[in-house]
Amino acid sequence: MVEVGGIRLRNPVLLAPMEDVTALPMRRIAKQIANPGLMFTEFVSAMAIHYKAAKTYKKLRVHPEERPLGIQIFGGVPEIMAETARIAESFGPEIIDINMGCWVPKVCKTGSGAALLKDPDRAAEIVAAVVNAVKIPVTVKVRAGWDYSLFAAPDLARRFQDAGAQMITLHARFAKQGFEGEADWNLIREMRDAVRVPLIGNGDVKEPADAIRMLQETGADGVMVGRAAISNPWRLRDIVRAVEAFQSGQPWTNELSVPTMRERIETALEHIRLMIAYEAGVDTYAEADGDKDAEGRACRALRGQIPIYIKGEPGAGAVRGRLTLCSTFGEYEDVLMEFASSVSAG
Repeated sequence: MVEVGGIRLRNPVLLAPMEDVTALPMRRIAKQIANPGLMFTEFVSAMAIHYKAAKTYKKLRVHPEERPLGIQIFGGVPEIMAETARIAESFGPEIIDINMGCWVPKVCKTGSGAALLKDPDRAAEIVAAVVNAVKIPVTVKVRAGWDYSLFAAPDLARRFQDAGAQMITLHARFAKQGFEGEADWNLIREMRDAVRVPLIGNGDVKEPADAIRMLQETGADGVMVGRAAISNPWRLRDIVRAVEAFQSGQPWTNELSVPTMRERIETALEHIRLMIAYEAGVDTYAEADGDKDAEGRACRALRGQIPIYIKGEPGAGAVRGRLTLCSTFGEYEDVLMEFASSVSAG
């Protein structure tokens, strides 16, 4: 059982923080269907919080049904990171996570995210500042290093641990790789002996067998799932069930769930409803009724995710273009239900 600063996780499967993906609606669906041990928000910019950007403050919302939750923050200035951590803590998460893995240029050029891997002193200073600013556990997510010339993560992890970090997650790629190539799980194994706190492995966990193999081969305490869970909470559930069985000594299977078309479409529509409610600042779709601005923002935000719900179904490619143009709930519903009818008729 993974324990993070006194918080016991029901299973060691974590949903990764993903910008423009792990907003509150997606997390609520993941919790309902898969129930991972811990989930994280999208990336929260410390500088945006410092300047009171409403769009970023919205990312701090926590819903009771999604606990335990970590709010992930990023920034390059220790004092502003500490300030943001205190504000984030006031929203009621169980954990504050520091992003030192994002390789996207617009983040790195500010000295944030994976850019901190090139400045170990500043990175350690940020961890210490955040730890001292809050009463809840602080964790850190890192890449293996900036580029192939230096596997920096073990030394950094030791410094973060000494500064008070309660868990480290290693994405087993270098920042320069982005998502190219394969994650090198040997790096996770090499890092295992560097820290006493829980170590979570991340990178290329796509199905249950990957998760079990990562645990067996690396000695990691848990696994983090990212892209495989996008618009596919059933795959995340498969991984959770297999890992729970494995850890209890029970037989596990790599069998993958095949949700029915009805399940896929109902979940996609629920995702849209929850997103509209989220954009309107309320908990339910009914409460957001009539808020056309919120509906428009929500529907545009999900144009990349909704088509994935039906990916792989015969004919799905033909309606993808239509789904990426939807601006209202009704438009999404019409396209999806028409597609379901065409599949049934075929």
